Amino acid sequence: MHSALGASASFLGHLHEARSDSLLVDCGDFFEGTGYYRLGKGTLERDVLLGLYDVIAPGNHGWAHYFEPALHQRTVCANAVDDSTGTPLFPRLRIVEVAGRSTAFTGVIGLQAFDSIPVAQRPGQRAVEPVKSLRELMLAHYHELDSWVLLSHSGFEEDLRLAEACPFLDVIFAGHCHSDHTGPAHIGSTLVLKGRELGIGYAVATHTPDHWVGRTALFTDTADTTPSVLPPELASVRDRIAAFDAQLAESLGRIAEPYRNQQLDRRALAQNLADRLRSGLGRDAVVLNETGLRTTVLGEVLTTGDLLAIEPFANSLVDACIAPAHRHDAAALLAHLAERVGSLITSPDPLPAGLTTVLTTDYLADSCLGGRTRPTGLSLGAASRNTLTNGDDQ
Repeated sequence: MHSALGASASFLGHLHEARSDSLLVDCGDFFEGTGYYRLGKGTLERDVLLGLYDVIAPGNHGWAHYFEPALHQRTVCANAVDDSTGTPLFPRLRIVEVAGRSTAFTGVIGLQAFDSIPVAQRPGQRAVEPVKSLRELMLAHYHELDSWVLLSHSGFEEDLRLAEACPFLDVIFAGHCHSDHTGPAHIGSTLVLKGRELGIGYAVATHTPDHWVGRTALFTDTADTTPSVLPPELASVRDRIAAFDAQLAESLGRIAEPYRNQQLDRRALAQNLADRLRSGLGRDAVVLNETGLRTTVLGEVLTTGDLLAIEPFANSLVDACIAPAHRHDAAALLAHLAERVGSLITSPDPLPAGLTTVLTTDYLADSCLGGRTRPTGLSLGAASRNTLTNGDDQ
């Protein structure tokens, strides 16, 4: 979902109605990705998960939220453990009767996904190889179950390999990746499928007398012109979303010509930022993570919502001095940067007032960077509190 709560979250009504005869599950990354998360600090997403979903798997985005007591009770994960004791960080499975069958719901987080969690958010934690954890879980519970459903936060292609290695799984709901592959795909007797992310669609698995069948659909396929009647807790969520819409519509200035009235080229934006950092701060090299930015269609005027759609993850710029021994060792360089990022403490403060960005025509590069002052709270193309840290190693 990645906090895609726009248009007053029309999917809420559909999911509320589906609960009458379905078990609702999520495969992680429900948090982070839009201005609704940045403004609401995850409260909207938490209320939706608690109000609609029965079983959830943790994702690398919003990892800390899954340890909140109410959400922790609904989260399952077989392979995230305490690093020193090996104790699972979450319940490993939940057993539910589905279509008259005793069905196990478990989850895994892929090793790549786990490694992408900021180091500071996962102290003393590690992820075990998913296949190993799933096989151990199956051996401990196979005698009491009729079906196995996996909520995987690994990626669709990785889930196809999981299906080959764990043929006892009946259904794998895939998460984490942002690919066009949704399935349903069959690997032996295992069904692998993924709903369209970002609030666009969903996936359904149903047990027939002989086997499991799956399908995917878009929420617009079942959209009704009549607003759904929601219980008070979900109606409150919809009202709060509408209140945030006004803040996200605030204008930040006229968009600069290179970015105006077109799909944003995030590589070009990252190059623009890197060029300004090199010229303004005199750095020999600047490395920026292009995937930390998202693309969107821009018009004439930049809004807070546009800016938070481009950079929704509250990323920070890390200024790290690279030792000569690391400059030609890509692995050592990446490890060093990851360590610096993990040492940062992010600020919970609201968005800074008076945002400036290279996307608008009023960006004052000379006054901000030309004098080689070290900016704090300056948004260089993103609405997060981007800072250049002053570590002792610089």
